[in-house]
Amino acid sequence: MKKFFIAGLVLFSALNISAQSKKYVTFEANIANRNSDIIKIINDGKVVKTIYVNEKGIFKDTLVLNGGRGRMYDGVESTELFLKNGYDIKLKMDAKQFDESIVYTGKGSLENNILAQRILADEKLYDNSVANLNDEAFNKLIDAKKAADAGRLSNKQLDPEFVKIETENGADAIAYISQLRQKGLEMTKMTNTPSADFDYENHKGGRTKLSDLKGKYVYIDLWATWCGPCRAEIPYLQKIEEKYRGKNIEFVSVSVDTPKDHDKWQKFVTDKQLGGIQLLSDNEWKSAFVTSYNVTGIPRFILIDPKGNIVSADAARPSSPDLQTQLDSLLN
Repeated sequence: MKKFFIAGLVLFSALNISAQSKKYVTFEANIANRNSDIIKIINDGKVVKTIYVNEKGIFKDTLVLNGGRGRMYDGVESTELFLKNGYDIKLKMDAKQFDESIVYTGKGSLENNILAQRILADEKLYDNSVANLNDEAFNKLIDAKKAADAGRLSNKQLDPEFVKIETENGADAIAYISQLRQKGLEMTKMTNTPSADFDYENHKGGRTKLSDLKGKYVYIDLWATWCGPCRAEIPYLQKIEEKYRGKNIEFVSVSVDTPKDHDKWQKFVTDKQLGGIQLLSDNEWKSAFVTSYNVTGIPRFILIDPKGNIVSADAARPSSPDLQTQLDSLLN
């Protein structure tokens, strides 16, 4: 009996060592309402796997990785991952509620569930309203984040590499949020000041100036054909355009595509049947109009009043209910 017990213990230990020494990750997922038939896994800044999802939204595959940082893309949506060789992880989610519905099971699920919780908790920190907080309220928000991050990382069973990465992520996020707030405060100072003008090529022919549109509110979308988040806003913008058709407002989309992508821009606008006024900036990011708004990322939305003054230098996105609330107050 003793020999049998020892033999069993040796076998168990061997199996355990074998499982831990696997040089790959087993990754399985069940994704309802997926955005794409293809899932891409990024590790070390490179696509390490392109996975085809079946009609039920299910896939199972193996990944060979160089490190713990990763990201999974489902169409324009994505989420962070922490994956290490030896993990056997399962994901279940509904892409209609992308971040809210993520649940992991299996080896490696502890770290990834904590990662999903942190991402969801951080969403409110990137809201435009953070820029309107006074110093006391903003510092309270940051202190709350620090406490929440520390609480999630206090579990002694967590992988030390994961704790290190998430600690760095937390510090980086706070620095980024602080920069966003400073930028927001600068944007707020632009309210009620005259907007810079532009004179851009119109997709329908000729050129269009911002000053040509005086007498109407102007909602400007700064975007590019290569920008995934920009493209994700297009269906929402089209609905906004339809809802406020006939109202005293013009919807203007200004592409910052490079000159070499001029034909690509023209084709994209035509193929997607984009509405509103479609323009191409004269100098990409360096266009005088774009730089006047200190634009460092897109999509970016700007709202201008009938006199040519800035209502919001960093307006709500079409996908945000806040935009309709604001437009209703101005136009009705």
